[in-house]
Amino acid sequence: MATKQRVLVAMSGGVDSSVTAALLQQQGYEVVGVTMQIWDPDVTVVDNDYVGCCSLTAVDDARRVADILGIPYYVLNFRDLFTEKVIQYFVDEYFQGRTPNPCIACNRFVKFEALLQKARQMGFDYIATGHYARLSYSEPYGRWTVQKALDERKDQTYVLYSFTQDQIAHTLMPLAGYTKDQVRQMAKDWGLPTHSKPESQEICFVHDNNYRNFLDERTKGGIQAGPFLDLQGNVIGQHKGIPFYTIGQRRGLGLATGERIYVVDIDVENNAVVVGPEESIWGTELIASDNNFILFEDLTSPRELAAQVRYNSKPSPALLEPMEKGLVKVTFKYPQRSITPGQAVVYYQDDYLVGGGTIEKSASK
Repeated sequence: MATKQRVLVAMSGGVDSSVTAALLQQQGYEVVGVTMQIWDPDVTVVDNDYVGCCSLTAVDDARRVADILGIPYYVLNFRDLFTEKVIQYFVDEYFQGRTPNPCIACNRFVKFEALLQKARQMGFDYIATGHYARLSYSEPYGRWTVQKALDERKDQTYVLYSFTQDQIAHTLMPLAGYTKDQVRQMAKDWGLPTHSKPESQEICFVHDNNYRNFLDERTKGGIQAGPFLDLQGNVIGQHKGIPFYTIGQRRGLGLATGERIYVVDIDVENNAVVVGPEESIWGTELIASDNNFILFEDLTSPRELAAQVRYNSKPSPALLEPMEKGLVKVTFKYPQRSITPGQAVVYYQDDYLVGGGTIEKSASK
């Protein structure tokens, strides 16, 4: 009898990871569930309304699902790594006038690097997650590839651009061919208690969805007020601290100018927030650093692809050009709204995820 392949399923306590475990079990894998402990149990806020993947409720829900499926379940401590690679990065980026993406950092350093390494040490063949993305080996490309999920409304390839070839080869994402409604129905049919659990929209480690309070508490009041400047450099008001603002923001500025104004730039050196009319937050060029490519080894010549500058935006035609020190210049065919330093720019070729990088600046400014 052939030995079953072993898979360690990252269970966040939600319906997606619950169905992931159930599907892989049905497909004949030896399934073990695990929740990554990334919170401090001494300061965790117990909130019955908080259902994020950092909550105590998440562990309880994941354990209940594992019991129903009859699979082993463990909680592994990744708290120190998560604090260093996700939380501290999150704080540092805001204080540098940038807007971080903690989910991408978590995927890159914790889930698909540290958890996969731990799984291999424990003798597993794969890890699995509830992401909606298609992973496969492409003979034409001669590489492991990532493609958009069949349900584009749930596609999560934007947060997966840091994947390496080895990581894709040892990761399973069985939900790629299903819609969210189908996943919930399967969970209900199988009697899994997470079938109607609402999706968590907030940053998982900010339990009240108020990242400003989180930053203030984390830095013990280190946030300093400063000037709002117009595009001519005139002081037109006082801001509450640069970590509270992001490019393209309109609400919460507290400025009475008689017209709609938006955050255009953040000047960290002078602790200033620059504001202007809506037309000033549109751009056609950006420079990206820390680039990773999946569909090919590296960008060695200009390529016409599509690029996406926000999770909830759409890929748009763009020319990618390699620069020195691994930088990439991205020139869009059509203007893009709120190109924001610190956020990810992700590259696509049709439904293939080509790769991505971190936006350093909007080159047109």
